Amino acid sequence: MVLCSSLFIFKLLPSHSLHRSFQNKCYRKYGKIWGIYDGRQPVLCVADPEIIKAILVKECYSFFTNRRNFHLNGALYDSLFNAEDDQWKRIRSVLSPSFTSGRLKEMFEIMKSHSANLIHSMKKKADKGEALELKEFFGSYSMDVVTSTAFSVDIDSLNNPSDPFVTNIKKMLKFDFLNPLFLAVAFFPFLGPILEKFEFSFFPKSVTDFFYASLEKIKSNRETSQQKVHRVDFLQLMIDSQKKNGLQKDKRLSDHEILSQSMIFIFAGYETSSSSLTFLAYNLATNPEIMRKLQEEIDSTFPNKAPVQYQPLMEMDYLDSVINESLRLFPIAPRLERVAKASVEINGLVIPKDMVVLVPTWPLHRDPEIWPEPEKFKPERFSKKNQEDIDPYTYMPFGVGPRNCIGMRFALVVMKLAVVEILQRYSFSVCKETEVRFQINSAYCSSFRLCEEAYGTYFCPSKV
Repeated sequence: MVLCSSLFIFKLLPSHSLHRSFQNKCYRKYGKIWGIYDGRQPVLCVADPEIIKAILVKECYSFFTNRRNFHLNGALYDSLFNAEDDQWKRIRSVLSPSFTSGRLKEMFEIMKSHSANLIHSMKKKADKGEALELKEFFGSYSMDVVTSTAFSVDIDSLNNPSDPFVTNIKKMLKFDFLNPLFLAVAFFPFLGPILEKFEFSFFPKSVTDFFYASLEKIKSNRETSQQKVHRVDFLQLMIDSQKKNGLQKDKRLSDHEILSQSMIFIFAGYETSSSSLTFLAYNLATNPEIMRKLQEEIDSTFPNKAPVQYQPLMEMDYLDSVINESLRLFPIAPRLERVAKASVEINGLVIPKDMVVLVPTWPLHRDPEIWPEPEKFKPERFSKKNQEDIDPYTYMPFGVGPRNCIGMRFALVVMKLAVVEILQRYSFSVCKETEVRFQINSAYCSSFRLCEEAYGTYFCPSKV
């Protein structure tokens, strides 16, 4: 098996080369199994669908766990992202009811208030004929939806970009894989536990302290309030789970676990939704015939710019196809990772205990043998007729199996609502500022022009 160092690739190549070139080159050159080094940690890369199925589904509990303990997690040590095995199962079981269709339907009107604010803010700039930095708008929209549905807190970050929630989120997301602290732990893993004892963390302590203090205050106010207010938010569900008589004490979330899940929900919800929306807008702007077809479906589902309703939105077939294809090209998780808890043999492949296993989503999503003309944006790949032929272990934008992204449904509703309400009023087109850039920690497009043009005619946008 061939081994090469991915961290040296990080250092020597631009970050977009890592995703678009390095992984693809390994996939083409070495086939479906190869190895890399993350610092001194050997990593087994697996792109065989049958083995992927065994790792992510069949043996996901018995032989594998999430690769989570990178050390230096700071206050987030007990978040769902870092939890393993029984702790992970317990936390996941408490959180899952937050993301059912019924719960999302309850939250939908809250989301709509923020999509209306998004349209209003975009219109002010579009009326001046200016290009829009869409990541800026979609980031604020995602932030507002996440904080309101998670904690019933309205920060209106579109109009208040200096709000402490916004500025601290942005500080948190400026994680640098070339940070000397990260490289030290990657190349010398024994330093991790030592540095933890001195309270070193990858995450700025001032940021985590701010969020934990804010969330603790919100939680405390709810518990001491004499008013009985019905809330459908994420935080309240966790608080209620602590009080369930039928739930064993060791199955409940601790106060700190509740704060950690709330915090990770902010970070995950903000970045994934805003980046995916921006890529979706780019794909539509560069494929106007697909955008027009989507607008026709929107028009037939919500005639005369009728208010968007939850159930019809969820039943839009072409919208589903468009979003699925955009997520194929730009998956939320370009790589999935697990760790072997014990040595195991799968289809003749021996995976030793403690081996990190990586599923390279990016090259799988762009394999020409699986996806003809893989670089082209072709939503018909995901039509009802063609969807049955798709192997679920070659298309994994949110992961797959019991450990897939818990917020998948939430992210899709947020994306669908925004794109439908925008395309009811506008079309996207590229402009001189448009470009696509890739970063190690996030990938995004920069600018698009929002045009008052739809269906081949010019029109004035309706008022929000």
